[in-house]
Amino acid sequence: MNAKKADKIATGTLYAIAGVIVLILFSLLAFILVRGVPHISWNFLTNRSQTFKTGGGIGPQLFNSFYLLILTMLFSVPISLGAGIYLSEYAKKNWVTDLVRTAIEVLSSLPSIVVGLFGFLIFVIQMGWGFSIISGALALTLFNLPLLTRTVEDSLRAIPATQREAGLALGLSRWETVTKIVVPAALPGILTGVILAAGRVFGEAAALIYTAGQSAPALNFADWNPMHIASPLNPFRPAETLAVHIWKINGEGIMPDAAAVSAGASAVLIITVLLFNLLARYLGRVIYKKSTSA
Repeated sequence: MNAKKADKIATGTLYAIAGVIVLILFSLLAFILVRGVPHISWNFLTNRSQTFKTGGGIGPQLFNSFYLLILTMLFSVPISLGAGIYLSEYAKKNWVTDLVRTAIEVLSSLPSIVVGLFGFLIFVIQMGWGFSIISGALALTLFNLPLLTRTVEDSLRAIPATQREAGLALGLSRWETVTKIVVPAALPGILTGVILAAGRVFGEAAALIYTAGQSAPALNFADWNPMHIASPLNPFRPAETLAVHIWKINGEGIMPDAAAVSAGASAVLIITVLLFNLLARYLGRVIYKKSTSA
């Protein structure tokens, strides 16, 4: 067999493998969307869920998912940004930093159920917060930190050393060089990583079953006082998210229209995660174009 024929066979095999993977993913997405989109309506997105009768919605669960996501990102983004800057720009190359990076890699592959059990022991039991939004947000922060820290560090390391040298040559301090030159240049990669991590957090279920709980109490959206139990902003109330709701109604099997609600909720979840990914690509491309044109 000559080299050209072998190259054609290898290239065809790779295209076939890629095609099979794309076909599997497309089929999965199409199956979920075709079954779920017909059940999506304004009432479905805003009404409360029902347990023993048909016609329930996912309003509280959808709100809880976004509220938990916002709190989680408020906790995790500043910490991961600081950790990534330190590891990339200030940490010396020795066994300690190598150990820290190894620990980050191990934690980034940690099963979410383990993070949920850890959050249950620390935040729910030891801290006494019970099943609550704050417990779920802190558990998701622990789940999110390794990936975000690694994303920030890799984005900063991708910036050429010549830009750092140029900043120092102009008389800027090391901190000014990092904050005014390196971080803005790495912003497209950092922002893309943050949005992708947000999509990952939005679809998380296992870690929240043991921390945020499996109940969605009635919310009074006219009352935005975080001190009231019925207030949607109360961080110490239990909060069943959309992903947990899908798991719960399929596990219990007591809802008459469980299949329809599950299909609609799954479609909403998939569409939201897809929007997160598309938004990450779009913003990353826009910021990159602005940075290169400037």
